[in-house]
Amino acid sequence: MSGEPNDIIKQPTKIAVLGGGCAALSLAANTNLLSGKQLHVIAPKVHKSDQDHIWGFWKMDWLQDAVPLTRKTWHKWAVRNADTEVIMHADAYPYHAITRRSWLEHCNARAQENDVFFHEDMTQLATLSPKQVFDSRPPRREPNMMLQHFIGWEICAEPGSFDDSTAILMDFRCDQSRGMHFIYCLPFSDREALVESTLFSPTLETNEFYETAISSWLKKYAGVSRFNLLRREQGAIPLGVMNRHDPDFQGIGANGGAIRPSSGYAFSFIQKQIDTALKHVSDGHMLQFATPHKPIDLWMDKIFLSVLRYQPRYAPKIFTALAGSLTGDEFAHFLSGEAHILLRAKVVAALPSLPVIRALLRLAECEPFIMILI
Repeated sequence: MSGEPNDIIKQPTKIAVLGGGCAALSLAANTNLLSGKQLHVIAPKVHKSDQDHIWGFWKMDWLQDAVPLTRKTWHKWAVRNADTEVIMHADAYPYHAITRRSWLEHCNARAQENDVFFHEDMTQLATLSPKQVFDSRPPRREPNMMLQHFIGWEICAEPGSFDDSTAILMDFRCDQSRGMHFIYCLPFSDREALVESTLFSPTLETNEFYETAISSWLKKYAGVSRFNLLRREQGAIPLGVMNRHDPDFQGIGANGGAIRPSSGYAFSFIQKQIDTALKHVSDGHMLQFATPHKPIDLWMDKIFLSVLRYQPRYAPKIFTALAGSLTGDEFAHFLSGEAHILLRAKVVAALPSLPVIRALLRLAECEPFIMILI
């Protein structure tokens, strides 16, 4: 019949993501890979601090979009304690630093190109009636959870103050009385660096504790006493398995188990989680977000966390032994969740036996069935 359309235009399937952080915007940046889907990001407008953050990661296949945006790349990094220094070299998997601001600006620009819809009112969820809802809001942490907490100073000192060819991932030459404590130093040039005091424990310390550690380390080990403070960053990352923000919605990002329990690394694993989900969609599956961590990694992380909570004095020895037993590329693979069975065996062989056995016995009391299986 004339005047009637021959084809019915198929409406896109609506998908909603709650929250507007790294996970939500990283998905929004890749909506072009979700054919026939229309993404809606629902994030109430709140006052956000101008504080930026540095996110570190090792180059992996799922981070191709992030690598060109990095501020600095290192093929060498160091792990140090009172009597040992290990310098690791990586050929294929260098360490990168990216700013939170640059990544989110990139994602926002890509989201606009992908015609992603943004809403500030949570009541829009009912109006939209999306087929799927994913929740990227922060998970609910249990009381007394282990935390990775830190304060960092980005400083500008005299020329020649830093060796910018080598990142310092862990320098344990600082106060170890409150838990596993180390200085993390990313030199962006020979005079600019991020210097961070990082502590693994269930309890936050006063700002003075972290800042005294930074200034003492700068003076004693970097020979830097005069500098300009360019900016400051601060945070606390929960370590371990957490409950979803709202059990009615599937989680994504940290709320979907993306934080690596033993290290607090999240950026790389959020990208891995999204990359895996999008590949499954391209194979014809429904969009779903699973934890990016293998069960064996989560189990090994329980052992690490038990050692760090109850026997933190062993931490410097554990991490220097681990660094001394692996190549830089192996180290990067292990901490990025890409270890094969032989590499895992190499990691276990490098660990001091006494604290690991104690942690296994403690774990056996909580999970006897699992211990019987192994």
